[in-house]
Amino acid sequence: MTFVIRCLDCGHAAPFNPSSMHCPQCNSQWREAEYDMAEVAKTFPAEIKERPFDLWRYQELLPIRNPNPTLRLGEGGTPLIQAVNLGMMLGLPNLYIKDERQGPTSSFKDRQAAVTIAALKEGGVTEMVAASTGNVAIALSAYAARAGIKLWAFVTSLVPGVKMREIALYGSQVVKITGSYDQAKQIAAEFARQRGLYQDMGARTVTAVEAMKTLAYEIAEQLTMAQGPAAGATKDSPKWRTPDWYIQAISGGMGPLGVYKGFKELRQLGLIDRIPAMAPIQADGCAPMVLSWKKGLEKAEPVLSPKTRIETLATGDPGRTYVMLRKQVNETNGVFESVSDEDAFRAMHVLAKMEGISAEPASGVAFAGLFKLVRAGIIKPTDTVVVNCTGHTMPAEQFLFGEGWTRDVDLRTKQEQAPTPQEGLLSALNNVTPNRFPRVTVVDDTAEARRLIRRILQSQGDFEISEATNGREAIELVTKERPDLVILDLMMPEVDGFAVLDALRSNPETANIPVIVATAKELTVDEKGRLQGQIQSLMMKGDFLNDEFLEEVRSLIR
Repeated sequence: MTFVIRCLDCGHAAPFNPSSMHCPQCNSQWREAEYDMAEVAKTFPAEIKERPFDLWRYQELLPIRNPNPTLRLGEGGTPLIQAVNLGMMLGLPNLYIKDERQGPTSSFKDRQAAVTIAALKEGGVTEMVAASTGNVAIALSAYAARAGIKLWAFVTSLVPGVKMREIALYGSQVVKITGSYDQAKQIAAEFARQRGLYQDMGARTVTAVEAMKTLAYEIAEQLTMAQGPAAGATKDSPKWRTPDWYIQAISGGMGPLGVYKGFKELRQLGLIDRIPAMAPIQADGCAPMVLSWKKGLEKAEPVLSPKTRIETLATGDPGRTYVMLRKQVNETNGVFESVSDEDAFRAMHVLAKMEGISAEPASGVAFAGLFKLVRAGIIKPTDTVVVNCTGHTMPAEQFLFGEGWTRDVDLRTKQEQAPTPQEGLLSALNNVTPNRFPRVTVVDDTAEARRLIRRILQSQGDFEISEATNGREAIELVTKERPDLVILDLMMPEVDGFAVLDALRSNPETANIPVIVATAKELTVDEKGRLQGQIQSLMMKGDFLNDEFLEEVRSLIR
């Protein structure tokens, strides 16, 4: 295998020495691995077919000369899950989740740790330093323990105690810093300098970026398995699929840097034709990259005092990473975006209730960013989107379920509070409370739509839910059961929603039952006129994030 480490400043190419953290020519810390792509292309697509689906499947494109199987913990090869329910809620049928929770220590940092520790072990390094907000130190500790490498983990005092205990359990030395993450990184750097120890430097660490690019390789392969080869593929010239968008929450930004590099290398190999639009998402309280990009700045303005409760994303000074990531976002017609902590926590609940995926707050930021981009029309219904679910929420942070997050709130209290922006269908149905509407009939000829609404209702309380699969069945069921609320699809064969409404309104026993109408069709003026005065609200399928719908349902329950 042929590869060199090329300096991004002076262009000097040198052999890879994992313990060397500077360019031997100009002393720059910014370098990247470069491979003989022409040579790799001769055998790569054919050879990987016979290999296990894990990170080391792509060993020709990793900076390890002799990968050591005894150091592995099952890294990489995480599932790409189609988010059917969430996709239906968003009107985004091709929505996929890269589930990095399923790595050995339950975060995408396992990739970074696996490749970095393998390289350090190969290079004879026995002691190292890393600054972390939790996940990096946990992953590095696990792999370092397996390799017999001593780790000094510098963490801020805001890192949950349970994470610190896990780091210590692996035998690493935890150094708790009362200060910001940027300050913890500075102290770690000085400690490493004084002792002459190897230091993990995030985006400046060659192995870290190289590890993250395996996400791109896996996504392209998995999308191809899910959707078939891309256009132009032949037996002799395979073509892998790429999404239209790649979304990930960022702190320092190393993940998307590596993912972009992975897609770029696949394009160099001729396996893909395009790189997806990159959408890095930050927390509002610490969004130096987002704010600087929106101002059109070439260099990031640091955030000196981060004000986010999502500590894992509290990098106030991204430095050169922003410059690199800005170029990649602009080149791919992507966007930087930020969301509030509250939006992120809400997105965690939505993800868990819709898809059965319990994700960390940083992943909540990514999904809240997805919701925002869909709502803004930046992401289109026809787009294929992959969101990186970067880690698990186990154990759940206590603040996530603090004041204001309980669902058993008196309705009168809710009315007295200022309305909080919430996410469309979920929030609308949150307000359909069991004490007001204990019995609900859902009418839709599509099983998936019925299941989606049933799941949302069941997550909010003890409703008695009945279902009708067509208009004729709906009229019979509602007449017999007399539910407290009907959620009605308009577009059904034979007896459509309009006919159901006419039948219900003409019967004195069902005339006053509230009806929420759901439709996937743009209604004409005449059709809207037919509904006037007949229903309480109109919900567009695929537009469940609409604030107007939320207001309509709020008016219904007043």
